[in-house]
Amino acid sequence: VQLQAFGGGLVQAGGSLRLSCAASGFTFDDYAIGWFRQAPGKEREGVSCISSSDGTPYYADSVKGRFTISSDNAKKTVSLQMNSLKSEDTAVYYCAAVVLDASTWYEPGSEDVCKSGMDYWGKGTLVTVSS
Repeated sequence: VQLQAFGGGLVQAGGSLRLSCAASGFTFDDYAIGWFRQAPGKEREGVSCISSSDGTPYYADSVKGRFTISSDNAKKTVSLQMNSLKSEDTAVYYCAAVVLDASTWYEPGSEDVCKSGMDYWGKGTLVTVSS
């Protein structure tokens, strides 16, 4: 399994970026996939995740209303549309995924999706938001 994330870059505060993650060797059947980020000097955090258990995505409070995650199972991609970017969104963003047991169920929108214990990680893509 390989996850390749791209789309990062430098953007001014208030601007938008779209990150995409291409998954090869990964079957979008029973899965959890999402975006994580790590800012300098901070721990990695789950930004937004989605699973096959329920289509309702999880969003960290800091990005709710600004970021939107979407997946295209046919193309095996997951994207993160980031709007109204703030300087505090500056971080390295990672795409990660895990194959779930078919019986796995998450409460819709639960942070547990991001805490699934992702097995596969892509190389990060840097997002820098200038103020």
